[in-house]
Amino acid sequence: MLRRFWKPVAATTLFVGGPGYLYYHYYSTQRRDNTVRVPVRIRGEDGQPVMTTRMFPLLSQSTVDERLREHAKEDIVHRGRTNWRINTASVAANDPIEDAHGQAIVARDANDPLAPGDWLFFAVMDGHAGPHTSRLLSKTLINAVMLELSSLINGTKSSSWFSAPKVQTSDAVSLAIQKAFTKLDDELINAPLKVLAGNVDKEAVASQSIPDLSKHPLALPMMLPAISGVCALMAVIDTAQRDIHIACSGDSRAVVGVWEVDENGGGSWRVEVLSEDQTGRNPNELKRMQSEHPPDEAENVIVRGRVLGGLEPTRAFGDARYKWPRELQEALNTAFLVGNDLPLRPAPAFLKTPPYVTATPVVTRRKLTFGDFSNDTSAAPPTQLKSSPSRFLVLATDGLWDKLTSEEVVALVGGALQGLSGTVPKNELSVLVPTTAGTTSTVEGKERNTLSDTDTKEDGSWSFDDANLGVHLIRNAFGGGDRHAVRTLMSIPYPHARRYRDDTTVTVVVWDDSSESPEENAMDNGTPGDNGRTNYGTNNSGVKAKL
Repeated sequence: MLRRFWKPVAATTLFVGGPGYLYYHYYSTQRRDNTVRVPVRIRGEDGQPVMTTRMFPLLSQSTVDERLREHAKEDIVHRGRTNWRINTASVAANDPIEDAHGQAIVARDANDPLAPGDWLFFAVMDGHAGPHTSRLLSKTLINAVMLELSSLINGTKSSSWFSAPKVQTSDAVSLAIQKAFTKLDDELINAPLKVLAGNVDKEAVASQSIPDLSKHPLALPMMLPAISGVCALMAVIDTAQRDIHIACSGDSRAVVGVWEVDENGGGSWRVEVLSEDQTGRNPNELKRMQSEHPPDEAENVIVRGRVLGGLEPTRAFGDARYKWPRELQEALNTAFLVGNDLPLRPAPAFLKTPPYVTATPVVTRRKLTFGDFSNDTSAAPPTQLKSSPSRFLVLATDGLWDKLTSEEVVALVGGALQGLSGTVPKNELSVLVPTTAGTTSTVEGKERNTLSDTDTKEDGSWSFDDANLGVHLIRNAFGGGDRHAVRTLMSIPYPHARRYRDDTTVTVVVWDDSSESPEENAMDNGTPGDNGRTNYGTNNSGVKAKL
C-alpha cells in the first residue's frame, strides 16, 4: 500500500529522525426599501440544487461607513527629504477574512556601503480555502525577505571563517526576493512531511502503516497553512538605489501613478502596471505551465482558465493539493486530518506530475525618485495638487481589481490627491483627472462578469468623501457615489456575500519631496537605531532588524 509514498518518507526519516465565485447583476432587482433580496442556491426536497430568494436587512449608511473604515489605518512618516503617506484598508466578504497585509520600514545599517537609506516593505495577501496561509505569511513573509536581503548585504559565511558581502545590484536584490518566497513556501509545504517522518519508527516503515498523528500538537498548525493557499504581492522599495521591486505570486496587482507635466503647464497621471495577473488566462502563464509538464498534459494543466480545472491562480503559497504527489496527499490526510474530522479533498483528477503551482514570484523593477527631482523632469510635482505628490503606489488583492480597472484606480487616487470632493459623474473623471497609458498594460487574468446593457462604465458617479485612500478605493469599487448600491452590497452577509464581492485589501503609498521635517511617526513599535534613525516594524510581524 502506498509504496511510492514510502520512499520519500523513509528517506526523510533517516535524515530528520476557493473556488471561483459568481457575480449576479442584482441591483436592478432591489427595491429601495429596507431589505436586500439575494438569489441563493439551496437543496430542494429531492436533494437537487434550486434557486430561491432570501431577504436581509439593508444596513444604514452610518453602519456601512463604519464597516468600510473599521480596519483602515494611515501612517505618515518623514525619512530624509521624503514624506511617506501609507493608507491601508480591508473589508471582509468571508468570515473570517482570508486577506492579510504587512508593512515595515528598516534603515540601512551604518556599515552598509550604500547607507544612508531605507528599505520599505509593503505586502498584501489574498487567501483562499481558509485564512491559515495568509495569517502565517502576514507574520513571516517580510521577515523572510529581510533575512535574504541581509545575507546579500552582509555576506554569508563560507566553509571557513571568511565572510564577504555580495554586490547589491538590482538583479541580485530581485533574486534574493525570489529566493525568500520560494524557500518559505518549501518550508511550509514540507513541514507536515517532516513531522510525519519524525514520528515513524522502523516497524511502521516495514509494514507501511500510517500512524494516527491527529492529536500531535503540530498536526493542524502544520497542515492547515499547507492545504489552504494565498496569493502574495510585495513591494520592496530601496531608497539608497532608488529602486522599487514588485514581487507577485498570484492575481493581486500593483499599479503606480506617475505625474507628468505637459508643455502647456498641465499634466496627467501615467498608469504603470507593475505586475501581471497570474492565472491560466494569462498567455504567459499558460505557456509556462505547459512547458513544465509532459506534452500529453498540455490540454489538462489549464482547464477553463484554471489549474487542472480547479485553482484560478497559477502561483501561490500553500495549495498543497497541487504540489504533493497523490500518494503523499493520501498518507498525510490519514495521519493528520482524518482523526480531526477534517479530511482533505481528493487530489485533482488530472494530477500526474506535481507541482503545478509555484510560489516563486515574478519580480519587476522600476527606477523611481525619492527626495530629489533634479534628475527626473517628469517627477516635477503638480502645483495644483495638495502636498505636491509626484508618485503613488497601489497594492490590492483581486477583490478591488474585480470591479475597477488599473486606469480607474489611478484616476481615483489622483483625483483625491488633487482635492476633489463629493461626487463626480463617471463620464467627467477623465476630464478632471486625465490619465495616460504607461509602458506596460494590464494583463487581465480573471473571468469578468458581463454587465447588462443598461449598466455601462459611464453610468453613475464616483465618490470622493473618504480621507483614507484605501477606503476611498474600496467604496468606489462597491458603488461609489451610488450610496444605495454600496449599502446593498455591504448588507449581504456571509456566506452569500462571497458571490457578489471578495475580501478586499488595499494599500496606497504616496511619497513627495519636502523641505519640512515633521515629527517621525513609527508604523508600530519601532526602536531607535544606532545611526539616530528609527527602524519601523510591521504591524503584523514585529520586525525590528537593520539591514
